[in-house]
Amino acid sequence: MREANDWRLTNQLSCLGGVVLSRKTYSQSSERWDHDHCAFCWAKVMDRDDPEVRREGYATQDEYHWICPTCFEDFRDVFRWTLK
Repeated sequence: MREANDWRLTNQLSCLGGVVLSRKTYSQSSERWDHDHCAFCWAKVMDRDDPEVRREGYATQDEYHWICPTCFEDFRDVFRWTLK
């Protein structure tokens, strides 16, 4: 649930406002890059069975930015995201 002065908001509007997102299962992109983090809460997103890790999330088309399902629901109206 989003709060008035939510700690997760740290100027993401400049790079994530109005972007197109896709719901995806995370796939490791290289030997050296095995995970990403939610752009808001920093939850780890990776391809591993672990209760502390998210395996799915919402990604920008270049998969540079990932957003966990909780933060997606909390901020989708503020950031005006479009789902592909």
